[in-house]
Amino acid sequence: MAIDLGTGDGAAVLQRARREPTTLAIGVDPVASAMAETSARAARRADRGGLPNALFAVTSVEQLPPELANRADEVTVILPWGSLLDGIVGADPAVVGSMAALLRPGGRLEIVVSSVPRDGHRPLDAAGLAAAFRAFDVTSLETRAVTLPELRALGSTWAKRLRAGTPERPATRLRFRRTSR
Repeated sequence: MAIDLGTGDGAAVLQRARREPTTLAIGVDPVASAMAETSARAARRADRGGLPNALFAVTSVEQLPPELANRADEVTVILPWGSLLDGIVGADPAVVGSMAALLRPGGRLEIVVSSVPRDGHRPLDAAGLAAAFRAFDVTSLETRAVTLPELRALGSTWAKRLRAGTPERPATRLRFRRTSR
């Protein structure tokens, strides 16, 4: 199971579901209208391009369905915004704990974040975030700058709108792994 938190328009979920038909790809976002089109496409009959392995949930990261706990092989958070971004850059225990709870033992978490002062968000404290995840048996594997070609390869429509990866808006990739529970 792969979960994309803050999925926005859900395009990444559809791409993943097509690319990996045996993986259940779930997009989570609190804004239903953002996912409406992709959710409708996924729900079509298979002979009309539907993807039975793509699902969408309208909820915040702090209120994830308990059925998802300890089930995800991979969780991605690509260029979060709003309260999800605030929760990540601020290492909010409710956000960090909720994200960690999704991962099965050995499950991976990838976060790509871009937070600059003009957005009104705190800057990323990668060490503080890693420490917060350690409290939930999630270990930091990597923290590094993301290149513009890497951001383009993500296929994120939000990355294009933000102009992430430019000198004015650097982006950071953080990778984690759940060690137990």
